[in-house]
Amino acid sequence: MTNKGKKPRLVAENRYPKTGVAKKSAKRKPATKRRTTPTAKKRGNLLTRFISGLIRFVFMVLWRISWRGALAIAIMLAIGIGYYMQDLKPYEELLDGRAKGSVTLLDRSGAVFAWRGEQFGGIITANTVSPHLKNAIIATEDRRFYQHFGISPRGLASAIRINLREGRGPLSGHGGSTLTQQTAKLLCMGTEFDPKKWKNERAYERECQEGSLWRKVKEATFALALELKYTKDEILTIYLARAYLGAGARGFEAASHRYFGKSAAEVTVSEAAMLAGLLVAPSRYAPTNNLKRAQERANLIIGLMEAQGYISSTSAQLARINPAQLSDAAAAQAGGYFADWVMQEAPDFLTRTTTEDVIIQTTLDQTMQAKAEEALKWVFDEKVSPESKAQAAIVVMSADGAVRAMVGGRQTKVAGAFNRATQALRQTGSAFKPFVYATALDLGYSPMDTVVDEPITLKIPGSGPWNPKNYTKEFYGKVTLNEALRQSLNIPAVRISEAVGRENVRRVASNFGISTDLAQGPAIALGASESTLIEMTGAYAGILNQGLSVTPHGITDLSLSGETSLFSGGSKRVGEQVILKQAAQDLIFMMENVVRTGTGERARFGGWEIAGKTGTTQGARDAWFIGFTADYVAGVWMGYDDNTPLTGVTGGGLPTEIWRETMQRIHEGITPKPLPMSRNITATGQSSSPIQGSRGDESNAIDRLLRGIFGLD
Repeated sequence: MTNKGKKPRLVAENRYPKTGVAKKSAKRKPATKRRTTPTAKKRGNLLTRFISGLIRFVFMVLWRISWRGALAIAIMLAIGIGYYMQDLKPYEELLDGRAKGSVTLLDRSGAVFAWRGEQFGGIITANTVSPHLKNAIIATEDRRFYQHFGISPRGLASAIRINLREGRGPLSGHGGSTLTQQTAKLLCMGTEFDPKKWKNERAYERECQEGSLWRKVKEATFALALELKYTKDEILTIYLARAYLGAGARGFEAASHRYFGKSAAEVTVSEAAMLAGLLVAPSRYAPTNNLKRAQERANLIIGLMEAQGYISSTSAQLARINPAQLSDAAAAQAGGYFADWVMQEAPDFLTRTTTEDVIIQTTLDQTMQAKAEEALKWVFDEKVSPESKAQAAIVVMSADGAVRAMVGGRQTKVAGAFNRATQALRQTGSAFKPFVYATALDLGYSPMDTVVDEPITLKIPGSGPWNPKNYTKEFYGKVTLNEALRQSLNIPAVRISEAVGRENVRRVASNFGISTDLAQGPAIALGASESTLIEMTGAYAGILNQGLSVTPHGITDLSLSGETSLFSGGSKRVGEQVILKQAAQDLIFMMENVVRTGTGERARFGGWEIAGKTGTTQGARDAWFIGFTADYVAGVWMGYDDNTPLTGVTGGGLPTEIWRETMQRIHEGITPKPLPMSRNITATGQSSSPIQGSRGDESNAIDRLLRGIFGLD
């Protein structure tokens, strides 16, 4: 069988051209392959496979751990977020988180002059707040607030880096918290204050601000819950309402009213910067503590606002040139002594422990207050040694006992300080003598009746004989009651007190409002008893009120914020008729003589009729002057807190000058009015209103007693 017509079969040796090059090349390839032995190839593959397998294994393990760990964290995070979200209230209910309320104090014209407690100014939202303030807060605290989802890894990493660079722990110092996380802190992660668990709000807030790692984790979880529950503007509104900004101001609306007397919707660039600057350290940067430091801090915030494009360079420069200034009320340092006194006078449940926002209308006249402070400062600057530690106090009131001004010490811009006008119990000295003479006049004596000023010895059980002396160490023989008071003679005052009865003197003084324990012995006539300046001034107001006692008071109306009045104190302050109207008018006549030609001459000013009495205690430890015009009563005390004797000071000296400087300023622009005093008293001892009836009989009996025992003529 032949293969005719078919191609010849291709055999291996015929596949390539029979050339020397091809053959040579074909022979070299196997030779090349033989260079790597099978054993070497096997070893190389095993090592590579081992290393690559190990890498794949480790990666696989890590992947399985990481995605399972991430899944576990995500699940726990979701549970935590869900847990917090279910307890979150509507955001409107989170705006006022105070455990206690506040007290706003208004002066007699209705203007705010002081605050106490934690003030909540009301709701100001992210949409109604001043854009300057909103931008200042974001520029200062969280520039990416509207971009992040509640936490900022970049901000946290930056804070840790700064803390480590400054030698602190990673979580100490800068926190890297977003505004949402700060809001979570303000809400204490949803835990409300419980007085059974925390001793006070400070302890509660301290725990809420704890910076441990676990606390940070909870804070971040709560922040995510806030982001899911509320809008960004709602979160910012909560922050605006709850941030503490110093001086008892809770929230930016309260702080704006507290420092600038305006709403947070109306603040300027410089005011907004000052408010935002408080967030880092409210007490340190509070402008009421140090205005200059607060302004310097505000300049830093202005720089941040400029750098981030919120304000132009021109606006920034204008804000720096015109820094924020305190309102008049804020500059007055929280009302000082008067505000503290009012808070003590009102019920605790409406002041110190109130859970409501209380409004108190007071009797304070801020113009008079400023003039009293100015007068005190002027006298000490001009007439007292700069090294002197002597103190002084002033009370000014109307005839009905309404307190118009109060200075409790030389440091006037204070709150919570010792108030020498209301808290200091001091011997009254001769300032008490008007009540001795008031008793005698009420029993029928005339200012022109006489008493003998001569040595007297009284036996005091348990103390032996007592020999009172006049300040001058001299005796003046027969003197009128008017002359005895005018010259502040001690022996006549003791004789009259003993004649009319110490119990009667004690009763008259008590009924006029001196509530402290009065001395039992004969020294009561010389002011051995202790009293406060406000009590003594109120008692003198009763004399001006023609014998009707008054109660010193500072509150005229008290109400809850937004509600009707709870209490009105303006109608119950005039009390009983302590002495007869005629006796009061006679006493005012005698006290007017004290100022016109007696120991109180330095009190005179202008064309005003002035009545008053000086007082200096034994050893000159206390010096007083209390007096009045037809319009106002004022009392001044001077002395040392530690009872050190005054040097060269009597009631007729510096206290009288302080009184004159105060009252002269207060009476500027007022037309002088006459005092309600007797004017037709004759030198024969006959009053223009003769005593009649049974009271005349009582007067005659005491008159005979005085004549027989003490030589009254």
